[in-house]
Amino acid sequence: MNDFVMIEIDNQRFALREHHDFQWLAQFGTVFAVFAEQDSGNLCFGVTKNGAKQFVKYAGAKTVVYEGKPADAVERLKQAVLRYEVLQHPHLVTLQDHFSTEYGYAAIFDWFSGESLHMPRSFLGESKYMEPRSPFYRYRKLSVSQRLASLHALFSFHVHVEAKDYVAIDFYDGSILYSFDNHITKMCDIDLYSPKPYVNTVGRMWGSSRFMAPEEFTLGAPIDEKTNVFAMGATAFVLLGGGLNRSFTYWEANENLYEVARKAIQEKREERYTSVKAFFQAWCEAGGE
Repeated sequence: MNDFVMIEIDNQRFALREHHDFQWLAQFGTVFAVFAEQDSGNLCFGVTKNGAKQFVKYAGAKTVVYEGKPADAVERLKQAVLRYEVLQHPHLVTLQDHFSTEYGYAAIFDWFSGESLHMPRSFLGESKYMEPRSPFYRYRKLSVSQRLASLHALFSFHVHVEAKDYVAIDFYDGSILYSFDNHITKMCDIDLYSPKPYVNTVGRMWGSSRFMAPEEFTLGAPIDEKTNVFAMGATAFVLLGGGLNRSFTYWEANENLYEVARKAIQEKREERYTSVKAFFQAWCEAGGE
């Protein structure tokens, strides 16, 4: 830590590569949580004022994990807020405001008391699946009907994404927030969702291989609604089945739903559902409501 500087705001301490001015943050109240180890270059804060909580996403500081330029992180956050505006939905965290600061850019969201299903800094490797405090472990201990309701929320949001002519990019279980108190599911971190048409220009795209279609590893391949069909089917296997082991042996819901999910994750694009809407309709008809 000798190369880093420690920043303290309202008794919350975190490290940066160099000092940064956060005076602008005081207008939002008291900082009660800091999420500083984002490889996106963003810093995130939980703030509270007069009993109301908000979530602040900020770019512009030189964070410890991020290796890129703060200016690039700022530009990505500016582009990201457009996604939250276009794709606003009951199952997406709510963007309230966004603005430039002297040294960066901030986006202000309503606070949602959910927990991310993927927290690698807290639950590394097998602890994600085996540690009783892990949100993913606790989620998998929910009843099948509760998880089906959660998947219904995720799928309906992505039908909405498709209707807006966007594609989901870098979707994985770290994008899923679940409130164990209220049994509400919301999406977050849709910063890379993009308008169609979209083509793979990098080869191995961003995200977790547990959710990614073959075309997300193929330079020049189209990324479209069939790619997102694959992601939805893969999600069903992660949350109801054996993850990458997609055999029926590990599947916890009914066989009809298994067949819908299995069709969604076919290697050949032409064998999948033609759209997320078509997938969701088949899922609901099979008992996924």
